[in-house]
Amino acid sequence: MNIQNNSVQATVAVVLPCFNEAAAIGAVLEEFAQALPEARVYVFDNNSTDGTAAVARAAGACVVHVARKGKGNVVRRMFADIEADVYVMVDGDATYDVSNIRQHINLLLAQRLDMVVGCRQDDGHDATYRRGHRWGNAALTGFVSWLFTGRFNDMLSGYRVFSRRYVKSFPAMAREFEIETELTVHALELRMPTAEVDIHYRARPEGSVSKLSTYRDGWRILKTISKLFISERPLAFFSIISLLLALCSVAFSIPLLLTFIETGLVPRFPTAILSLGLMLSAMLSLVCGTVLHTVTIGRQEAKHLAYLATPAFELGKDGSNVP
Repeated sequence: MNIQNNSVQATVAVVLPCFNEAAAIGAVLEEFAQALPEARVYVFDNNSTDGTAAVARAAGACVVHVARKGKGNVVRRMFADIEADVYVMVDGDATYDVSNIRQHINLLLAQRLDMVVGCRQDDGHDATYRRGHRWGNAALTGFVSWLFTGRFNDMLSGYRVFSRRYVKSFPAMAREFEIETELTVHALELRMPTAEVDIHYRARPEGSVSKLSTYRDGWRILKTISKLFISERPLAFFSIISLLLALCSVAFSIPLLLTFIETGLVPRFPTAILSLGLMLSAMLSLVCGTVLHTVTIGRQEAKHLAYLATPAFELGKDGSNVP
């Protein structure tokens, strides 16, 4: 599909990850047909057993089969196989209102953004947005914003618009629903220009069942955040470990030092060895953090070079976008 925005003519691909969404995918495709009738829509079917692929084909979508289970694996195939200037990714569960998608694409193009995230606005009922999911999303989003200096309000949203540069520089590693965390951190680490827009979030259609597990997927996302913090902020992580070890070492050594000043003796020799070992471990932790920080800088530079190597719209002499 080509979309015109002032002097910009961009090709747009709509990619929909699906697993057992036969009851919902038809409504999603119908909405996109109304909002973007000229779009080429791809449904990435993740081994569905309920006829999702057949429903999507009947609605005119291009269906791509992904054998390896997990949304992260599906997104990896999407980004690798589809070529476009702008990518629209929306979950195939009919919970996201896509009536304003053209405006969000134009926002990405006009402001030269790399990602637009849909911040879900629901009616407050648990049937629409389960309380555990709402609280968990707020907590995890706040945690990521604090660790990586972000400003997102809905990190786990399945409604996103990407630039080609973002997609082709994104090293997808996640296997399941933690992929949204990786998508967010990737933008924050490369300091990409992003925006967040409010979208209407609604209940699933009758017969459609959520694949999310509040505690299992929440724990998996939390582990992903921890791994990303270690890999992307190693100096901060190992500095915290070093500080804790050093404080423990000092706490053990103070009574020994006072006793030594008073008597000239060290009566608890094993405690002295423990204190020394803790301090040495603190120093080693700090050294590890420093070394890994250098490695991380190299990795970030490589990702940024991949980002810059991807063709983008050029700026005309008047500052406008030109294809």
